[in-house]
Amino acid sequence: MLTDGQPNVGKFDIQAHVKKAIEGKYPLYNLGFGYGVDYNFLEKMALENKGLARRIYPDSDASLQLQGFYDEVSNPMLTDVELNYPVNEISDLTKNSFKHFYDGSEIVVAGRFIDNNQNSLTVDVRGEGVSMDFFDLSTVHKVSECSKLEQQYIFGDYIERLWAYLTIEQLLEERIAATGEEKENLTAEALDLSLKYKFVTPLTSMVVTKPETYDNQDGIADKPIEGRDIFTVLLYLRSQMARTVDSQMAVCSSLSYRGVLIVDGDPHFIISVPQKKDAICFNINENPGAVLNLINDPVTGITVNGELIGDKRVNSDAKIQNTYFGKLGIANKHLDLRLTVTPEKITIQNGNEKTGFTWLDSVTLQQEGLTLIINREKSLVLKMGSGASFVIVLHQVWKKHPLHQDFLGLYALESEKLSEQTHGLLGQFFHPIDFTILEIHPGSDPKKPDATMIVKNNELTVTR
Repeated sequence: MLTDGQPNVGKFDIQAHVKKAIEGKYPLYNLGFGYGVDYNFLEKMALENKGLARRIYPDSDASLQLQGFYDEVSNPMLTDVELNYPVNEISDLTKNSFKHFYDGSEIVVAGRFIDNNQNSLTVDVRGEGVSMDFFDLSTVHKVSECSKLEQQYIFGDYIERLWAYLTIEQLLEERIAATGEEKENLTAEALDLSLKYKFVTPLTSMVVTKPETYDNQDGIADKPIEGRDIFTVLLYLRSQMARTVDSQMAVCSSLSYRGVLIVDGDPHFIISVPQKKDAICFNINENPGAVLNLINDPVTGITVNGELIGDKRVNSDAKIQNTYFGKLGIANKHLDLRLTVTPEKITIQNGNEKTGFTWLDSVTLQQEGLTLIINREKSLVLKMGSGASFVIVLHQVWKKHPLHQDFLGLYALESEKLSEQTHGLLGQFFHPIDFTILEIHPGSDPKKPDATMIVKNNELTVTR
């Protein structure tokens, strides 16, 4: 099913009619074209009917995306595949029955031995082939073959982590169609495993999107996140990064905006001032090519710089040219680590060793002193050592846009972890600041009053 819009009748009615029409005979594949679809609903309905959902992005390669999806599911090799194990030997088994096995795909089942000293495993594989009748194959495997893999794996516990990964994936899939207490239990179980095994999941990571009030919205092509505003997701991320492995997850209203500082847009600085329950915003008017020192902390060794880019052509009528961040660099000189980000690529340098990624990658990289998470075509999360954490957001515009081009936004979290010696355009505000607002009066825009602000012994005219 291909759709580019919202359901035009009740969702429950659609689900019931579809399920009745299919009667379990066929899988349902839902393709959501563009950004106006209710993707969660499409995914839920597909999973109920043993299929899957995909979002097709409306771009020049949309036809290739559709072709790729068709190639993925059009050639089932086996149907109704089951892998069965002795019930008295294996516990905590992951999903072991599969409606379809496609050409080029794989089936992986994991579980726990009840007896750790067991040296063999019997598996019974059943299924139906496209060109053959029902088959039943029983095989015996030596456990020692798996232990060799364990020794070669970089983390040393590959098999156990694979089991955890598959279990989490299965719980999240079941959670989509669940409701009420069942959904809460599935969420809690998936979250506990995610934290215990340090996996990035929808429950332990998120995507930062632009504020709805962002001035230059035309042509922005961020993937939509239903029902979340920017400060909610920033607080959510901070709460995740501060949790220990055994703690419970909660995003509560008592969390403040403390430590969240934003550089985005034209470059638009937003400095939260929690003691005032307010924020200070300002712009920097520099020419394209200028490099701005955003953060410099000599104690933690963290430095953040940003290089400005402009629009594709200059608007001769504008007094000030619009500029944005086209390159961001974050370094920690104590760890000899450096991250360079552009709208095209992401490069991490550890000493003399360089590793490159693109925004088409989905990556979770953890090593001593470094955590890097890349959310494909959306954002990345970076933490170096014990200092502050950073989120870089990719803002994409229409490739053939006559004026605008892709740019980056920077969000600094946990800024309280930087030292009091921190300076820079953004870093100077990492210390507690105070300001006074006087003489509030109507401005040029009736909805945005002007006032006088006194901050750092300077008297400024400001606009709400």
